[in-house]
Amino acid sequence: MVVKEQSHYIIPRGRTFSVQYSLPKLPVPQLEQTLKKYLETCRPLLTDDQYKATEQIVHEFQITEGPVLQKLLEERAAKHLNWLSDWWKHVAYLDCRDPIVVNVNPGLVLPRQSYRGQKEQLAFAAKFICGVLDYKVMLDEQTVPVETLGGKPLCMVQYYQLLTACRIPGIKSDTHVFVSPYDPDKPRHINVIHKNHIFSVDVYHLDGAPLSEDEIHQQLQACIDQSQTPAPPIGILTSLNRTVWGKEYARLTKDKTNLASLENIQRSIFAVCLDGPNPPSDINPTDWAACIMLHGGGCKVHSGNRWFDKTLQFILNAEGYIGLNYEHTTAEGPAIIGVSDHVMSYIQRRHDSYSPSTSSLKPPVKLDFNIDDETEELINKACAELDVAVENLMFQSLFFKHYGKTFIKSQRLSPDAFIQVAFQLAYYRLYKEPCATYETGSLRKFQLGRTDTIRSCSSASLQFSKAMEDPSVPDSKKVDLLRQAVVSHRKYTDETVAGQGIDRHLLGLKLIALENGMNVPQLFLDPSYKESSHWKLSTSQVASNYKAFLCFGPVVLDGYGICYNPQDEQFIFAISSYKSDSSTSSELFSDSLTKSLLDMQFLLASHPLSKL
Repeated sequence: MVVKEQSHYIIPRGRTFSVQYSLPKLPVPQLEQTLKKYLETCRPLLTDDQYKATEQIVHEFQITEGPVLQKLLEERAAKHLNWLSDWWKHVAYLDCRDPIVVNVNPGLVLPRQSYRGQKEQLAFAAKFICGVLDYKVMLDEQTVPVETLGGKPLCMVQYYQLLTACRIPGIKSDTHVFVSPYDPDKPRHINVIHKNHIFSVDVYHLDGAPLSEDEIHQQLQACIDQSQTPAPPIGILTSLNRTVWGKEYARLTKDKTNLASLENIQRSIFAVCLDGPNPPSDINPTDWAACIMLHGGGCKVHSGNRWFDKTLQFILNAEGYIGLNYEHTTAEGPAIIGVSDHVMSYIQRRHDSYSPSTSSLKPPVKLDFNIDDETEELINKACAELDVAVENLMFQSLFFKHYGKTFIKSQRLSPDAFIQVAFQLAYYRLYKEPCATYETGSLRKFQLGRTDTIRSCSSASLQFSKAMEDPSVPDSKKVDLLRQAVVSHRKYTDETVAGQGIDRHLLGLKLIALENGMNVPQLFLDPSYKESSHWKLSTSQVASNYKAFLCFGPVVLDGYGICYNPQDEQFIFAISSYKSDSSTSSELFSDSLTKSLLDMQFLLASHPLSKL
């Protein structure tokens, strides 16, 4: 039975969840503290007059609705394991009606492999699948070690729902389903997608033993043999506006065959997309591969060879490009990296060894869909809309190899904060003004913790950016301002991961007002509130042991999406923007970021710590 997302979790005790119930609950920050920090983060973005008006609105909120809403929120926190988590799943994901492709689902690009051609692709895919199943054993047996941050254990629930999970479209709101690994009827199959055909492929024997690499290879070959010509791209429906897809889903599931196929996908452990070669493109192969992971490249490329609602779908093309696309409802990037890093390590430990197996295998089952004229018309509509989205996205990767974390740490500075200040300088140099900037801050120190916002644009970062563009400011002063900006950012980061951020608290105050039939307070209607949360830079650090990078789209039309993997001797950046806004350019931002990082290194190198 597919289990719907629930407010209360029953997590089995074991090594992975050994500290789960002892983790603290997410606190509700003090109202006065949040409002003070809110004004501080608004200051660099507003004129004097705008700031004065916002100050007055905040003051009024603090003495009128604020305390009432704060009390209601504290009462909610006392009754819930995590006062935010259910709200956040709906507000950030399930209630959103925009297509999830580019807007919600990130892509992950893993290092290109040496295999070439379909025969070698299938051999590698079999090994890759074995690696994922090996990780599943660790999840099921709870041998995945508890992660820590600053020596403190982190909530591991996100790992619990990576596999056997799927998003289901709805007309007003979506749902998310997963099958517990402790379900007596837990699934034994994955989905394999090739030329738009979707197969159900058993990867466990009836006795529960996993198939060998050779046996999985046989299963994959059987899928290829049954899908020599393309099928209608039924998977492209998952790229539609969620309400449109929700209505079609309700119509499709009235047919028993369609319902059975859709439930098979929802229950599968994960999906594997076997793509052909990427067609030629005018962008470099690595960036093109990233686009393929993010959106499939369009309907004439591989976008129909996907099921974007599936929590984890691994993508392997015929020319060695590999990665994944994941539906964001249940987990952030670090949990995904935990899977992918394990699989890459597993592959490196294994050796090619293929010999036909003589054991009896249940053959793959091709999933059937009864597609009528209305569905076919909607498939065509989805193809057209996705092709527009694909064409509109500008993507650029940046492998910055001049230095990495080692140099920054030698300067006794936080690498993440340093990179965030570089983003501020890069943006300021292009636009001569600062912008609201979102950095993902983890709340996994708390039970069921997800994220809060680290507001990277600060008065300190703006002072530094202005100084860097003013030749009259001496380098010694610029170094001082750089260090102040980095330290300021690190302080805000530490407060946020300790549950003292402001954005989720403000969201909670707004939602608790609505939940209690109250009017939305003026604070949230103030243009300054909108300005300070119009994230022109949406950023996230997702570190990997490999030369891999996560990528996602901007969250506003005139902004950038930036994910980065900081390594000891290099930084890897994935930068996206929309061509429809002529003011943005991933290429120009990449150039500005490169110059900013080099200039910041030069400043520090020319003013060593011993001379400060």
